[in-house]
Amino acid sequence: MTAETPDCQLYLISPLEVGGDFPARLERALDAGPVAAFQFRVKGVDEHEAVRLAEPLQRICAEREVAFIVNDSISLAKRIRADGVHLGQSDGSVQEARERLGRDAQIGVTCHASRHLAMEAGEEGADYVAFGAFFPTATKEIEHRAEPEILAWWAALFELPCVAIGGITPENCAPLIEAGADFLAVSGAVWNGDEAAAVRAFAEKLTSVSRQS
Repeated sequence: MTAETPDCQLYLISPLEVGGDFPARLERALDAGPVAAFQFRVKGVDEHEAVRLAEPLQRICAEREVAFIVNDSISLAKRIRADGVHLGQSDGSVQEARERLGRDAQIGVTCHASRHLAMEAGEEGADYVAFGAFFPTATKEIEHRAEPEILAWWAALFELPCVAIGGITPENCAPLIEAGADFLAVSGAVWNGDEAAAVRAFAEKLTSVSRQS
């Protein structure tokens, strides 16, 4: 984090459909306000097709100095030289990702609402941990619910950044920022409507709401 950036930053996650006019929508979103990272998340396509879909999006992110993170797949992240990978609990280890992607790769780990999983990820060398879901979401099936207290606990004890995810909107995000989230990971709140307006609304909240010290 630099002095010019807010305490908490926006981390966009792609919808599952990233073909068609999506590259233009991504440009609109990234040009509407500060975004720290973009996660490429597609399901049910082979790696060759994923590479094809990722190429224009990766270029758009690179032009704007937005980190391009691949969801789940270490092999895809390596193949396209992504900035990093986000791992679920069954997507391989931090150690494997580090060995294959290098020391500069950003490696994130889904930790649900588990303090144990988060501490484990930190010990293994993850660059950030993600907690959630904090709110109901239609983006994916929710198996775990997290409360803002886990963000406050993490922020008080660890330097490693934490990401809040799950049903986050401009209207409900303030308690997560206040609790200590370093990043808000959002998908539906941006892509289910006017992406530029949504990013502007998040930017306003991120600059107006302060983290508790």
